[in-house]
Amino acid sequence: MLNSYLALAILLPIAIISPFIAVCIGSADIPVIDFLVGLFGLQPLDEMAMINQQIILEIRMPRVLMAMICGAGLAVSGAILQCVTRNPLADPYLFGISSGSSLGAVIAMTVGFAGLSLPACAFLGALLAVSIVMLMAKDGQVERLILAGVAISFLLSSISNLLIYFNDHQAMQAVLFWTMGSFARASWANIWLPLISVIVTLIAVQRLQRPLQALMAGDESAHTQGVAVIWLRLGMLLLTAVVTASLVAYCGGIGFVGLMVPHIVRLAIGAASPIGYLITAIAGAILMVWVDLLCRTLLPQQELPVGVVTAILGSLFFLGILTHRKQKL
Repeated sequence: MLNSYLALAILLPIAIISPFIAVCIGSADIPVIDFLVGLFGLQPLDEMAMINQQIILEIRMPRVLMAMICGAGLAVSGAILQCVTRNPLADPYLFGISSGSSLGAVIAMTVGFAGLSLPACAFLGALLAVSIVMLMAKDGQVERLILAGVAISFLLSSISNLLIYFNDHQAMQAVLFWTMGSFARASWANIWLPLISVIVTLIAVQRLQRPLQALMAGDESAHTQGVAVIWLRLGMLLLTAVVTASLVAYCGGIGFVGLMVPHIVRLAIGAASPIGYLITAIAGAILMVWVDLLCRTLLPQQELPVGVVTAILGSLFFLGILTHRKQKL
């Protein structure tokens, strides 16, 4: 098991180098030296260099940054939910957040809603789903939260599928691609809400490190240490809902990141590290950058949905864990 600060020292250089590689690789590869020359204005640019600079600054850099923000936010949200529910299979989509966002997006794409944009409708859909879950489990009991989340998820997914079924083929294709996740719509204008929500979440979990650690030991143990268990649990659920909603609103449904990354981090550094959430965020950001790069470059002239690749990786990861545990038994 690694020391948490050693793990941080290993991950930070990877997190710095990965975006530089990702912005230079795509349908048109751009040499790293040309990127650095154009970015820092080291010499006058010819016509081709100016085109490359425009591709990097206006298309690839916002996309790579959105991928990093999304990976960090989903990973931290998953770690928080696994902590407050003490359920290793909890992730941001367990509570109907993804289904709610997808329903909002489907409504925006198919019938419209009071002139609101697609991200706004997706955000409202996610908050609606979490609000219903919290109302159904006002006492904050873990079992009721999970059951309510699963029920709401199936209900909202069914409504989305019904709306898709009664609309034209073009709308259906657009909705299906969006619900499987993509960073194609990333721009400098829409990265700020996800970025702020992820930063606020990281600050909050660092300040609440002790209560969260106490909660992992059990509700009774947390009560004896003066932790307001119900309010802490509901507050963390609401915080993860806001983060996930802001990400899903711009990136679509990307599963398994919040499920897989916290497991990998716990296996590497343990569950009681004081910087565990920070390491989880960095690991999630690195993973998502490389997954997005794979989706952009694996097939010529075609882009794979990010959520499909993360689902494959997550499934293989957990099958591997189950096989390893079976062999140990």
